[in-house]
Amino acid sequence: MTRSILITGCSSGIGYDAAHGLKARGWRVFASCRQEADCERFRAEGFESPRIDYTDAATIHAGLAEVLAATGGTLDALFNNGAHGTPGALEDLPTQALREIFEANVFGWHELTRAVIPVMRAQGHGRIVNHSSVLGLVVMPWRAAYTSTKFAIEGLTDTLRIEMRDTGIHVCALNTGPVTSKIRVNSIPHFEKWVNWEASPRAEQYRASLLKRLYQEREGKDLFELPPSAVTEKLIHAIESPRPKPRYYITKATWLMGFARRILTTRRLDWLIAKG
Repeated sequence: MTRSILITGCSSGIGYDAAHGLKARGWRVFASCRQEADCERFRAEGFESPRIDYTDAATIHAGLAEVLAATGGTLDALFNNGAHGTPGALEDLPTQALREIFEANVFGWHELTRAVIPVMRAQGHGRIVNHSSVLGLVVMPWRAAYTSTKFAIEGLTDTLRIEMRDTGIHVCALNTGPVTSKIRVNSIPHFEKWVNWEASPRAEQYRASLLKRLYQEREGKDLFELPPSAVTEKLIHAIESPRPKPRYYITKATWLMGFARRILTTRRLDWLIAKG
């Protein structure tokens, strides 16, 4: 029988590549997007594309119901992927900005995952793959909102993996480093909505660093940057291997920071990260 997977955040980047890569391998891919226009684009490409917005519980349950109606009530794999960033210094982020990003990057994932677990439990198998980050292992300046959501995803994923040991459901994390995507561009509206950088005591630091990174055209790639296909490759192993790994490090940056976190003192690690 054809295996089925629900992937969120498919409008571009990692989700887009994963949807096409898995469809090419014979998976029945439900490529969900937050905006209906992106879903329509996917449908025109021959995909089944339910609309799922992690900040809207009604779309989470309606989207999953659409998937289950199409498959006859089964789902082999879920890839929680959709997320956004809200860059800015922590002291400049209103608490409501954190509430908003946690709704999209954590709480919506939890709601969809909880809805999927009974389906997988009833069929006796399933794969739940959460897209974490190197920023779920270490922190970076200006990324407090995004990093805190990825640390939360790490805790939820590790706990769920242990709790599912007595079922046929495997739970994995993908810890990506720099991967070509639109996450930087997509974070600009959230930055402009929440951060009054000109009134910040760090205004000059914003001008010298974050604003350039957000608004200036990039020349070349970031250090260690890989294409989205590198993530798809690890996702394939996570959902097809008889013994998937608990977590998959993707990019040299993830390996380096994962190693540094294990061997360095907190002071040394802080120094290394601060140096950039």
